[in-house]
Amino acid sequence: MQSFFDTHHLNLRPVEPEDIDTLYQWENNTTLWEVGQSSIPFSRYVLKQYVETINDDIFAAQQLRLIIEEKSSKEVLGAVDLYDFDPLHRRAGIGILIFSNKYQRRGYATEALEAIEKYAFHFLGLHQIYATVTDDNSASIKLFERLDFEHTSTKKDWIRRGGKWMDQLLFQKITPFQQRKFE
Repeated sequence: MQSFFDTHHLNLRPVEPEDIDTLYQWENNTTLWEVGQSSIPFSRYVLKQYVETINDDIFAAQQLRLIIEEKSSKEVLGAVDLYDFDPLHRRAGIGILIFSNKYQRRGYATEALEAIEKYAFHFLGLHQIYATVTDDNSASIKLFERLDFEHTSTKKDWIRRGGKWMDQLLFQKITPFQQRKFE
C-alpha cells in the first residue's frame, strides 16, 4: 500500500540536515520573501538550528514542511507546507514551492498537492485547506483552480512588491468527503 507521501513520481519527506544548503538557497532568494513573509536573510547557522529542532509533530508545531523529491533521481524539487494548522477548527493553510523552472509545469506541484491534500483530509481529518496567491501568479491560480479550490475572497493591496501593490487571492477547499457533523 502506498503512503500519503509516496506518489507515482515523488517522495514527500521530512527536512533533513542534508537540506540546509537547499533551504539556504530558497530562504535567501528575495523574490520568494513575499510568499514566506520574510524580510531578512537566513544564515546557515539559523537553518541548521531549525533543522535540528524542527518538531515533526504537526499538533505541536502547528505546521509541517515536507521536501518534494523526485522518486527516481532523488533530486530535490521543492517543498510543500501545511501551516497555521488549527485542530479545533480543522483547517490549515497549504503552500508549495517548485524552485527550478526546469521542474515547473510538469505536474509535480499537482502531484505533491494531491498527496498532502489526502493526508490533510483523510489522516488529519481537516474540514478545509486554503491557499493565498497574488493576483499576478497565473500558474498558481490555475493550479489551485484545477484542484477544485474555490476563490472565495480577495485582499486588496495586500502585498507590496517593488513599489506596487498586489491583491492576494484566497482559495479554499472544503473536504469533499462526508464527515459527521459536530454536535
